[in-house]
Amino acid sequence: MLRSKARWTQASWRDLPGWESDRTSAWWPALAKGCTKPAPGWAKLCEEVRRLGADWGHRVGDGFVRQWVESHFEPWRVTAMDGASSGLLTGYFEPLLEGRRKPDARFAYPLHRAPAGLGQRKPFFTRSELEATPEGRAAIAGREVVWLADPLDVLLIQVQGSGRIRLPDEPTPQGSPKVIRLAFAGHNEQPYMSVARWLVDQGAFTLEQASWPAIRSWAQANPARVGEMMAANPRVVFFREEALPDPDIGPNGAQGVALTPGRSIAVDRDSVPLGTPVWLDSTVPQTWVAGSVPAPSPLRRLVMAQDTGGAILGAVRADFFWGWGDEALAQAGRTKQPLAMWVLWPVGQ
Repeated sequence: MLRSKARWTQASWRDLPGWESDRTSAWWPALAKGCTKPAPGWAKLCEEVRRLGADWGHRVGDGFVRQWVESHFEPWRVTAMDGASSGLLTGYFEPLLEGRRKPDARFAYPLHRAPAGLGQRKPFFTRSELEATPEGRAAIAGREVVWLADPLDVLLIQVQGSGRIRLPDEPTPQGSPKVIRLAFAGHNEQPYMSVARWLVDQGAFTLEQASWPAIRSWAQANPARVGEMMAANPRVVFFREEALPDPDIGPNGAQGVALTPGRSIAVDRDSVPLGTPVWLDSTVPQTWVAGSVPAPSPLRRLVMAQDTGGAILGAVRADFFWGWGDEALAQAGRTKQPLAMWVLWPVGQ
């Protein structure tokens, strides 16, 4: 079966490494969320999912969920058009950052709502043009949502695509800082360029050493060049503010449903349609030991393709959503591993 950027080859369940060991009941809620906006041709299957309920997996356990999956889906190995079956798994998360509604001497770096003329000019102004030209500055003037204390935090939330902002200057009735979500609201249609790759080309560190801590360390040691580094990525992401009534619910992905930590991935939709179950076979470092390579552990589990990303391109390519908070940040930063993947497609479709 061919997609525009991938080749699917029919497989058997025994081809999926670790298939019998996954906690498939933990995957079921992500499927149930996906079925609130079913992909074309999935209406009948999703009708059954809705009838069973979002808590069905928890009620019946892994074995029954696995049997249900095997009776409703067929596995297909995903390869590139040239036959390559190995790709790349990376990780992402939802940052939690401190911000302010108004700028001051410390909080001087804004995040913006989408400009009014965003869809009329393609591509829109680059990052440098938005910051340094009269036309660019005018396009985003008055569109500030919040102000952050570090330009790298601006870059971080733009790369991740969404984030939570704690606002000490807007206390809740209980006296605690208000927390809002900034959701993806578009970008300037400029190409995404990795600042980590730019720093590798500058000789700051090797590709294997590239990570957010390494980028931050370089920025602290080279404050005069931070603007140059930021400009290396011309893409700018814009945001819309959303309330956060339930801190346990993830941000919406490109499918339009809330992402589930550990069970949602971003994919290239030209290789894997959004809303598709995917089996991952990869590893992820679990512990860091000074002076040594992190020890990898298997990452073999059933997930849902529910998001996309500017850097997530190609057939065997996925970005694993770890959730939010410090542990999610650490795990996302460690995730850059070889990947094999299978899609699960409804029987007879």
